[in-house]
This record gives sequence, C-alpha cells and structure tokens, in this order.
Amino acid sequence: MATVCGSSMALMDAGVPTTAHVGGVAMGLIKEGDRVAVLTDILGDEDHLGDMDFKVVGTTEGITSVQMDIKCQGLTEAIFTQALEQARQGRLHIIEKMKEAIAAPRADYSRHAPRIYTFTINPDRIRDLIGPGGRNIRGVQSESGSTVTVDDDGLVTIAAINGDQAERAIQMVRELTDDAEVGRTYMGEVVKVVDFGAFVRILPGIEGLVHISELSDRRVRQVEDVVREGDEILVKCIGIDAKTGKIRLSRREAMADSEKAAENRDVTFED
Repeated sequence: MATVCGSSMALMDAGVPTTAHVGGVAMGLIKEGDRVAVLTDILGDEDHLGDMDFKVVGTTEGITSVQMDIKCQGLTEAIFTQALEQARQGRLHIIEKMKEAIAAPRADYSRHAPRIYTFTINPDRIRDLIGPGGRNIRGVQSESGSTVTVDDDGLVTIAAINGDQAERAIQMVRELTDDAEVGRTYMGEVVKVVDFGAFVRILPGIEGLVHISELSDRRVRQVEDVVREGDEILVKCIGIDAKTGKIRLSRREAMADSEKAAENRDVTFED
C-alpha cells in the first residue's frame, strides 16, 4: 500500500495531471470462534498469522480497487462492512497526510522526467535533417543526448531523459529543417556580395537576397560599405516568391524593428 501512495505522489511531483490523490490501506482479521478483531494497516506478521489480507485503494470519493486473501471459511456481512468502514477512515487519514506533502500535480513536468515529443517537418526537408550519410541527425543526437527518428512523412520523434535534452534536440532539428517565414527576423551570414545586394544564409541550406535598397535607411552607394562576406547581420524576411521560392530580406526593417523594441523596453522601464 505504501507503493500505491508513493506512486500517486510521485506522479504528481513529476507533473502528471492526475485528478486526485490515491491512497491505500491493508486490512487484517483475527478470528477465534465468535471473537473477531478487524485490524487496520497490518504488518507482515499480522498478515502471516491472521485470517485476512484485504487491500483497499481509492480516493476521497470512493474505492478504485480491492484485493483480498482469506484463510477462514468466509466473511459475514457485518465483518465485511466493518472492514470497509475502517479502510475508508484509514484511507482518508492517509490521503490527508499525502496532501501535506504535495497538494496537487505540479504545473509542469519535472525537468528530470523522461520526455517524448513528436512534430512534423516538411518532407522535403528530411534530407537536411539526416544529412550526408546521416551526419546531421547523428550530430543532433550526440550533442543533445536524445534519440531522434524521422519517418518518410516528416514525423519527427524525439526521446530524451530530461527536458533540457529534449529542448536542445528540438531546437537543433528546427534549425536544420525550418522554412523561412515572412515577418520573422533571423541572424544570418553574408555568403555572397553582388552589385545589387547581398545573399544571406538565414537557415541551413536557405539563403535570401538583401537588395541594396534594403541594407540601410540611408542611400548606399556600394554594398561593401555596409556588409562584407562572412559578416553576421540581422535581417527580416519581407517576402517569398510563390513561384520561384526566392526569399527577399531586409536589414533596414530588421534594424527598425530592433530599435522600436528597444524604445518600448526603455519606456516600460521608466514607467
């Protein structure tokens, strides 16, 4: 019965959303002729030498399971009723003690609880997750300590022994497989500079063009006056061509958004 009580509290401590505390108590019986004694919370010797081992498990609302062994010919209704009532009183007392230790399930899973996550990626990006000879997916598993699998339909499953490992694996998979989103800001690397702008890698295998007019809020004569190959710059995705998939980026808008966010933080701090 201690296992029942301990398991109920352990689930709550791990953040599993159980609806109620579940407690249990073992009832015993000593019967000599017409003399009867119903025992509550029996020990091993009382179980061995007594006439009944009656385990009753439940919540404050009622019984969820029972198990009984008896060594006598049978039980009268009076003995059975008495045993159930004593078990109810004992169970309610135990549950109150359990509530003193933990009143309700924790709001989130324990950081140390094993996790399994599933989510879907674009099937066209499966090759980016796996990488040449499986290099990318092995790298995710090695760095995060998680197990990562992907199905042909793009379903990714991540199994980890704790939340930190799972979150790291999810982040790495997203970085490898995410598609560009209009309105989203990225920290990208300038991979090529041309007369009319700069090509910036914003995600693995995904590049977009920052037109020279989108490099700054001032007129730019030469692209190299603002950025050079290898520079890391903040850019915002401002458009994706529906036919060609070409991505348009803007350093100018990304900087404006960043400055506006900084101003809002300053105003909030002053208030």
